[in-house]
Amino acid sequence: MHVIVTHGELTNDLALGFTRLPFNSNYYINHKPYNLPLEERYSFINEVHKLWVFSTDEPLSRGSPTLPRSELFINGYMYSTGIWQFEAHVFVPHGTTGVSVMQVFGSDPPHTTTLMIRVYDGNLYYYKRNVIFRNIYNKWFRLNVIHDVEGNNVKVYINGVLRFKANGRGGTTHYFKCGVYAQDRASFYMESRLKNIKIFKKCN
Repeated sequence: MHVIVTHGELTNDLALGFTRLPFNSNYYINHKPYNLPLEERYSFINEVHKLWVFSTDEPLSRGSPTLPRSELFINGYMYSTGIWQFEAHVFVPHGTTGVSVMQVFGSDPPHTTTLMIRVYDGNLYYYKRNVIFRNIYNKWFRLNVIHDVEGNNVKVYINGVLRFKANGRGGTTHYFKCGVYAQDRASFYMESRLKNIKIFKKCN
């Protein structure tokens, strides 16, 4: 089930009932083209993560069939139960398209992800099927993703408003990823910026 919420209500405090967890460079690693130094596809200046990649770049590892990426793999918080939340302010420059900017990794086969938020022509999509939010180019927006493992659902909030809800996809291990990961119809250059990244877990 996929539910598009076009007129959701503003939620003033999405962190209510959650515990904010520590987050710094000890809690993520960079995924990038295997043959390039990190500084050629990533920077962290003035508290902003900038990640970019070209469609002609090499994949994550030699021989990998995957497309180019520059992502933060939040390996410090891998989970199999509970309710988890990702928050960040996100900026996508004009022209970046055909790219995933956020993932909830992990699912039952044949899929590999529970959620993939993509950009196509200035709009945010659930994979490439449903529009989540329109006209996101060249402006900061706040993205919150809440994954309820036992409840088997994932919710996407933009600027505090629920915009999309979908069923989960199973899986035994999950984690968050963000940045740029080329998909179909990718632009030659892809970039996203993130700041104020926060990870939360629902209190028991």
